[in-house]
Amino acid sequence: MELKNKVAVITGGAIRVGRAITLGLAQAGCHVFIHYGRSAQPALATEAEAGGYGVETAVYRADLADAEATQTIIPAALARFGRVDILINNAAIFPDEDSFQGTDLALWEVLFAINLRAPFLLSRAFAAHIPPEGQGKIINVNDGRIRRPAPDHFVYRFTKGSLWQMTEMLALELAPRITVNQVALGAILPPPGQGWDYLQHIADQRIPLRRYGNAEMVAEAVNYLLRQDFLTGVTIPIEGGEYL
Repeated sequence: MELKNKVAVITGGAIRVGRAITLGLAQAGCHVFIHYGRSAQPALATEAEAGGYGVETAVYRADLADAEATQTIIPAALARFGRVDILINNAAIFPDEDSFQGTDLALWEVLFAINLRAPFLLSRAFAAHIPPEGQGKIINVNDGRIRRPAPDHFVYRFTKGSLWQMTEMLALELAPRITVNQVALGAILPPPGQGWDYLQHIADQRIPLRRYGNAEMVAEAVNYLLRQDFLTGVTIPIEGGEYL
């Protein structure tokens, strides 16, 4: 797929990895529909920076924990641009505490709503508007840690593991009109409140390449996957070998 003049919806596209993906698409000439949940000012700043590449832009707020709000995103993008060619399911939440015994029902529900139900609903709405002769692309942003089972972040792992399986299932379900691929991230950005020394410690202890990544690497991988027409159901791990 040639990215110039295509239209992409990016969930969580205002901050962190989502911002880098948004700007990488805009730099490639792709018009961007930037979803955000609470980051209104960063969304406007990202929109302004993306618009500097000469593409059309829009920002849109929706609470992905609300199924009805989630289902307004694709229609809103269609109303703004007339079509949507690319869906990037990037938005997710990663709780500090999420254990087998300690997770309450409210946390369970919001994790599944944002990390799994939202990509499902958005992918379904996106697929429904791609015509039989059309071409669409879905990229899911996942977590490299899912490759290695562990009891930490118990419910979060359920959601991301299910997203991993959904990526492969949709690759079969939506072929040949739509390709569905994912990137699986490792040490890319420090958690809020932590500095880059946090990532360097992880790199020194756990990553074979002894260095951490960055959000621009993710954006480059996403653009690579979008340009490929003979890849579907593929996962690109961007984690320096941490989870081998």
